[in-house]
This record gives sequence, C-alpha cells and structure tokens, in this order.
Amino acid sequence: QLQASGGGLVQPGRSLRLSCAAVGAIFKVFDMGWYRQIPGKQRELVATIRRDDIRNYADSVRDRSFISRDNAKDTMYLQIDNLTPEDTAVYYCHANVLDDQIRESDYWGQGTQVTVSS
Repeated sequence: QLQASGGGLVQPGRSLRLSCAAVGAIFKVFDMGWYRQIPGKQRELVATIRRDDIRNYADSVRDRSFISRDNAKDTMYLQIDNLTPEDTAVYYCHANVLDDQIRESDYWGQGTQVTVSS
C-alpha cells in the first residue's frame, strides 16, 4: 500500500512538500507519480518519476515543482513552490509495484488534502 503525508492548509506563495511511502510486501517499485483531483473534475497528473529518475511534469507546475524519490526507502517526494489557490485539491500518489510474489500492480494512496488559502 501507499502512505501519503504532508498535506494541509498553506498560504498562497508558500511551499509544500508531500511524501509517499510504499509499504508492505514489496519487491520493487517502478514508476511513481502524483495526481490531484478537484471535486467534480477528473483526476489529473501533477508529476511522475521513473525508477531511473526520468521526470515528467504537468505544465501547470513544471517551473515551480520538483519530484524526487529514494529507492532504498521506496519513498517519493513532491515539492511545489509558490502555491496558488488553483493548487487546492486532493493529491494522490501512485506507484507501479512488483510485490514479493512477483505480481505487478498499480497502487494508489489514500489521498491527502491540500488547501491553499490566506
């Protein structure tokens, strides 16, 4: 399973760092990523990172965010700077995982609320 943390209430212009850890009977974690969803809208990609650190960002966050991972800890991080109210959403982490039975699955975290407001 994936355990996400780091959401909360943040003032506009400030930064936020989200974490997502893959825990349990895991053999290897491949691609990881962050997605976000606003009520009434489709879930959208924020950023992804491959195991070899190839990164991809949505245009809306490209110039003010950084995604990283620690493969030894099966953990991913996302920092977004200069937050605006438009960043308010539930953020979900995703990972493509090979478990200890060598079965490949897509894992989703439980979602963490990020609210940008003064």
